[in-house]
Amino acid sequence: MPIEEALYPVNLRIRGYRCLVVGGGQVALAKTEGLLEAGARVDVIAPDPVPDLENRERVTVHRRRYRSGDVVGYRLVVAATGNREINAQVYRDGESSGVWVNSADDPENCSFTLPSKMRRGPIMVTCSTGGHSPALSRWLRRRFEEEIGPEYETLLGLLSEARERFRAAGVSTEDLAWQQALDSGMLEMIRSGETRRARDIVDRLVDNPG
Repeated sequence: MPIEEALYPVNLRIRGYRCLVVGGGQVALAKTEGLLEAGARVDVIAPDPVPDLENRERVTVHRRRYRSGDVVGYRLVVAATGNREINAQVYRDGESSGVWVNSADDPENCSFTLPSKMRRGPIMVTCSTGGHSPALSRWLRRRFEEEIGPEYETLLGLLSEARERFRAAGVSTEDLAWQQALDSGMLEMIRSGETRRARDIVDRLVDNPG
């Protein structure tokens, strides 16, 4: 995959699905933890996995080397062996079997890439450089982690509650003045402890949707 390509961003639902990680080092561990965080069931293939990969809920470790065709039947596959030849084999197998494959730090052997991400409750912000510089992606993620504090979760809660009230009343939420409300200083109010004032702004939006 040429790194000059424009990539199509997407959030995948993989809860309950079987995913495969090929490799058993610290990078494979990080990839496994990311899949587990999203609710996947993970198989790991590695001859000598790090101890933290074993005896974990929803993780099955196969202590052996990768065999051609191992990717069949999985929703997603991550190759994190540190060996480009093996990663390339995993990628080729995925291409021939219709399985999406990510190769850690090897964009040419990827059918999808993994951006750096930060989570704040339900809020997720991702950073990607199209494979040009994972280091810059991680640096940007840290910047967002510093900027997006717990007040954003409170703000999201206020907006989500209002949206559900509209939906329960059978009112479309698409054409409401959400941006106007957000631009009114709600976030700063929450930061200064004036959550009630911020809630009042949303309540006015709910009470006067026109």
